[in-house]
Amino acid sequence: MPISRQHQIHEERLKEMVMGMPFYVQQFVDDKLDTHSSSTLLGYLHDYKLFFDWLMAEGFAECNEIKDIPLEALEKLPLEAAKSFFKFVNRKDVVVSKKKNEKKKPEKVSTNRKISALRSLFKYLTVETENQNQEPYFYRNVMQKITVHKKKETLNARSGRISKTIFHKDEDIQFLSFLKYEYLNTISPKAKPYFLRDIERDYAVISLFLGSGVRVNELANLRLRDLNFSTNEIAVIRKGNKEDIVSVVPQAMQDVKEYLDIRLQRYRARNDEDDSVFVTRYQGSYTPLSVRTIQHMVKKYSKAFQSNKSLSPHKLRHTYATQLVEETGDLVLVMNQLGHSSMNTAVLYTNSDKERAREAAKKLGKKREDL
Repeated sequence: MPISRQHQIHEERLKEMVMGMPFYVQQFVDDKLDTHSSSTLLGYLHDYKLFFDWLMAEGFAECNEIKDIPLEALEKLPLEAAKSFFKFVNRKDVVVSKKKNEKKKPEKVSTNRKISALRSLFKYLTVETENQNQEPYFYRNVMQKITVHKKKETLNARSGRISKTIFHKDEDIQFLSFLKYEYLNTISPKAKPYFLRDIERDYAVISLFLGSGVRVNELANLRLRDLNFSTNEIAVIRKGNKEDIVSVVPQAMQDVKEYLDIRLQRYRARNDEDDSVFVTRYQGSYTPLSVRTIQHMVKKYSKAFQSNKSLSPHKLRHTYATQLVEETGDLVLVMNQLGHSSMNTAVLYTNSDKERAREAAKKLGKKREDL
């Protein structure tokens, strides 16, 4: 099975980071490698590092290095102390921009992720391990007593929230037109040479998002061998390292082909089948376009198009999914095209229902105009 570039990077980082963890975390990672992705486990380790650093700073683990934290520190951690850690997490500022010195409080989903990560570790240590006496490392699981506070909202409310942050009707076409014909006139003379160098690439990236609904990491990991121009399809690696084939709007594939016509010469790239599709100039040669660079690209162009609406690649994915639902009414098709495992997620894109509800409300309201 092919492994994405991001997956390879995360595998290496995981190997490096796990070496500084206690033996029981090393065992946990080794046991979970067959059922969890390297990306998921790497995320766990970052959460564990924050927890272990806090344990040492607050005196619940009397040692100087994370790898020396004993099991006893986890076994005997008081409930109030565990709650204090998550209060610390909730109140810890998150840096949004180092340049502007912007900070914000963490999202609730971020705290819930840390609770989930620690629950996995504590469950492993209290249920799935075995010492020399054929018993778990310890029995007391304080993390079971920590409540996950999920945001309560109906699918209807969540769908409405998504609807406010995407392109509607012909806005996506207007956005592509703006990028191709108007954006150049909005930037400084100093920035124009770079835009002219990258316009075919950047246009192809955004066109592909709006013409396929792929995730940003799926697009960043595309290799030349993954492109099939005869069928207008691309091969991607989904979450869980699963292979999939995605149908693409023919015009988007044509935009990719036009970018490929200038890719070799302009970026000094190779044409090997294993080479990344989207690349950038780097130290006289080239390097794959990173996920962060793609995210910044989409944000920059969408902000220039509509100053009050800064979109992410994920919002372009939502835009495509919503239009696919409106065009076909086939939720199973949407679920398969976007690589979802649940029909509930596909239902979120039925924004046409919201429009019908608004129109119905207006018509009902006309009855009251004479009151």
